[in-house]
Amino acid sequence: MGRRGRKAWIWFYRSLFLRDRPLTVKLLVYSAMLVVIPLMVVGMISFQKSSEVLREEANLSNRQIIEQVKLHIEYYIRDFEIDSIRMQNHPSMQQFLRMTSVQEVERSGIREPMMQLLGDTAYSRSDISRIMLIMENQTVLDTSMNKNVTPALQLIKEPWFQSVPPNSDIMLTIRPPSVRYELEAMPVLSIVKRLVSPNTLEPVATLIMEVNFKRIQEIADRVTIGRTGYLSILDPQGKYIYSPEYSEIGHLAPWEKLKWILQQDSGSYQSQSGDKPFYTFSRSAYLNWRLVTTVPEHELMRGTTFIRQTIWWTVIITLVIAYLIGIGFAASIVRPVRALQFFMKRVKEGDFHARADIESKDEIGQLTNDFNKMVDKLQVLLDEIYVSQLRETDLQLRQKETELKVLQSQVNPHFLMNALETVRGMALEKDMSDISDLVASLGRLLRYNLNHAGATISLRDEILICDLYLRIQKYRFEEKLTYEFHIPSWAEDQPIAKFVLQPLVENCVIHGIETSAQPVHIDISVKRQGKHQYVVELKDSGVGISRSRLSELQTDLHQKDMLTADSHIGIVNVHRRIAYLFGEAYGIELESEAGIGTLVRIKLPLSIQIEKGA
Repeated sequence: MGRRGRKAWIWFYRSLFLRDRPLTVKLLVYSAMLVVIPLMVVGMISFQKSSEVLREEANLSNRQIIEQVKLHIEYYIRDFEIDSIRMQNHPSMQQFLRMTSVQEVERSGIREPMMQLLGDTAYSRSDISRIMLIMENQTVLDTSMNKNVTPALQLIKEPWFQSVPPNSDIMLTIRPPSVRYELEAMPVLSIVKRLVSPNTLEPVATLIMEVNFKRIQEIADRVTIGRTGYLSILDPQGKYIYSPEYSEIGHLAPWEKLKWILQQDSGSYQSQSGDKPFYTFSRSAYLNWRLVTTVPEHELMRGTTFIRQTIWWTVIITLVIAYLIGIGFAASIVRPVRALQFFMKRVKEGDFHARADIESKDEIGQLTNDFNKMVDKLQVLLDEIYVSQLRETDLQLRQKETELKVLQSQVNPHFLMNALETVRGMALEKDMSDISDLVASLGRLLRYNLNHAGATISLRDEILICDLYLRIQKYRFEEKLTYEFHIPSWAEDQPIAKFVLQPLVENCVIHGIETSAQPVHIDISVKRQGKHQYVVELKDSGVGISRSRLSELQTDLHQKDMLTADSHIGIVNVHRRIAYLFGEAYGIELESEAGIGTLVRIKLPLSIQIEKGA
């Protein structure tokens, strides 16, 4: 998580828990939340569940109503189908269907018996308005004497006439009254059926029975769907066969999911437009009609409205009571806290004679008592602590100065220089070049320490001294010691603490070669680490360091004081000098494993000038 993300999280945490608000506000807000949130959650769940239950109950009730209406209408239409079958099987009808021309019909005298048959059937039921028989050869028998009705031969020109099934199945159709009857406002339901010739078994006539719409209306009007719900009947194309509004009959239903309803046998859904009515529908397999109940949402949700109002009043009343109790509770807590805050402010301003009154034995009372005792002790110890801090600061400054002097004095062996020069001269007189080179290297090593008075030098000079030391050890250990330097050019002028590498290399020689018969290889390399730091790595293949000893060394690097450290130059010496010169972020890191070797990392600051030029 970045700095920006951390700041955003802190801001959110402080805002959520009102960290910067008064204690009174916190108590009132959280007490309200403890009341409102549970009640709102319970209310929402109750409202949701009750809405689902009401929809399920409305759906089940409406399905039962639809099935009852569907049975009534199906039985009603079946009666007419039975009448049509009875007429079709009458001897006069059979004789009529065998005739093939108008002349044959006129000569046979069959018209009068046929009119008698149709008239008797029409008169037998008061809800039959008209019966027509249309021959394919235009012969028409019509029981209606009303000249205002639509002529029978005009009906065959209408689109629905061509869709009458040819297999003697009935077809039901209905049209607006303005098309059928000019004097009546009531629509008429037509039951249409093809009649086949007994001789050819081909359709030769069409029987049309027009039924008064009042019966369908009576069946539908008996249905009670809540207070404002209603029943509609649709044909296979989605047009109204029945609707409480007569003006809609014969027109397409304006429902958003009409196409989906026409594809389903039964189901229900709630519209998302207008007043969001709830629809339940079922298809009559016999009539191929769909009966649909419509219930407005406000009626469907009448019970949930009561639940919602109850929840809101409960929340308001409970919240008022909670606030009244919360105000008293907050006052009992905040008042002594504010009093304690007042006395703390006086102490902060230097008045150590102020004491807070203890009014209770609870946590706040105990806190007040502890505050008073603390002020007593502060008054007694203030002068002593102040003087002690001044002395401690002065002591720390002196201690650091002394440590730097000790570190410097540990690497200044002046008295050896003259002795080494004498030994080198004697070696040259005896023509002992190896001894001369060895003594010369040792002299240069000591002269380096004497001539460089500063605390830091370039890495190039430090590598040179390290190389002199390894050359001296090479004379001693010969093939048991090998070493390599990998120093990039950009690193040669980088700053480093004086006499850092030689003590570390000496540790590699002492603990790696002198204690083991195996040869040891030392590798010294430099690499960058980030934009402002570089690392010198010393890696040897010696005996390594045990886990317990490594833990002790790492602890010493961070805790051991140089004034109490050993007098020899070691890892702690080097680490402390680097930390004093460059800061606590720099110093030595150790990695080692017994039997494998040791890796020493020296972290140092990277020179900005060198970095830009590299």
